[in-house]
Amino acid sequence: MDAVRVALLREVLAGTEWLGATRRFAGVLRGSVVSYGGGLLLVGTPQYEPWHLAAHLVDEAAWSGTPELAPTLVRHTVRPSGPAHLSVGLGRLEAARRGETLLVVAPDEPATLLERVHEARRAGATVLALGAGGGELESMAHETLAVPEGSELDLDTVQHLVSAAAGENSMPAPRGRGRFRDRLSRLTDHLTAPPPPHW
Repeated sequence: MDAVRVALLREVLAGTEWLGATRRFAGVLRGSVVSYGGGLLLVGTPQYEPWHLAAHLVDEAAWSGTPELAPTLVRHTVRPSGPAHLSVGLGRLEAARRGETLLVVAPDEPATLLERVHEARRAGATVLALGAGGGELESMAHETLAVPEGSELDLDTVQHLVSAAAGENSMPAPRGRGRFRDRLSRLTDHLTAPPPPHW
């Protein structure tokens, strides 16, 4: 979906909650990766790989002058002969650390994915989730944008809105104290994170 189509979609959605919700989520995404200087990991499920979102974020990173938005696509199945940008496996989630952001796009929640996301969060990564909402992933994520089954928009369309909003230079990074749940979540992460390595 190009910029013109995104603009038309935004016109159609004017007055709905979707514009604000996608911009807010994109603001959290952009704020997270810019604050830490990058380290954006993008993962889906074995049946749903968000390669299209990865491509759009790479474009938005280039157009907006925000290289931190360019993600590393983490795949469930990697072919040894594949190109480097398509050859990052789930082991990368095990290496996720504080300062990195993990964006999970998941219409469903396989147990193996949830385990890896949980471990990445415990290691200090910021977890953002796009999915059906209401499941374990929502409670695990620092920020969630729910796209329930039967919504006016599907998950693919919401990804287009999020990637376009993330690349907007005029969008302020979210600031402030946030909700109590968010502050409590950050405190819990800090207290349960492993100690930094001693060299």
